[in-house]
Amino acid sequence: MTHTLALLINYLLKGGAVFLAFNEIRGLFLAGPVIYGIYQAGGSLAAIWVGVCSLGGIALSVIVPLFGARKIQRYADSRLQLQTSAN
Repeated sequence: MTHTLALLINYLLKGGAVFLAFNEIRGLFLAGPVIYGIYQAGGSLAAIWVGVCSLGGIALSVIVPLFGARKIQRYADSRLQLQTSAN
């Protein structure tokens, strides 16, 4: 991996962090109606189950991109170190 490609990946990941923050804010907005729906349903077991499943899906849509970005960042950093140590 060339130095410029590693830097490009680094900049893209930093830009993606902004979108990740927006995704977390979106998750908070989506969680509100789920909690309110559980409250309106009277806290029945079915409502709680559907709410937990919905909140789990929202959490996965926020957490999975975060782990993916960290993995790509580590890969780019290791390749950048190999490139600079070879020169």
